[in-house]
Amino acid sequence: MLVHGLIAKATTTVVTGAVGAVAYDLARKAVAKAPVRDAAVVVTSWGLRGTRKAEESAESARLAVADVVAEARERVGEETTPPGTADAGHTHDH
Repeated sequence: MLVHGLIAKATTTVVTGAVGAVAYDLARKAVAKAPVRDAAVVVTSWGLRGTRKAEESAESARLAVADVVAEARERVGEETTPPGTADAGHTHDH
């Protein structure tokens, strides 16, 4: 009777382990077939495109503001520097 109980426990453990192994293999195969990587690449490419568009818009806005400031300085008689160059004649403290 002791042997019978031991065999029954061993059999259920083996069956449980086999079912778990099969379930693990099926889940691993399902994840491997899932287009997770492809989706991540697509989302990242959208993000990069959006970032580039935002950078282009920001640069256009910066240049437009620089043009307005240059024209305003011209109207009041100040010399202007081209956009993107540093003002070397800076003499006051901050």
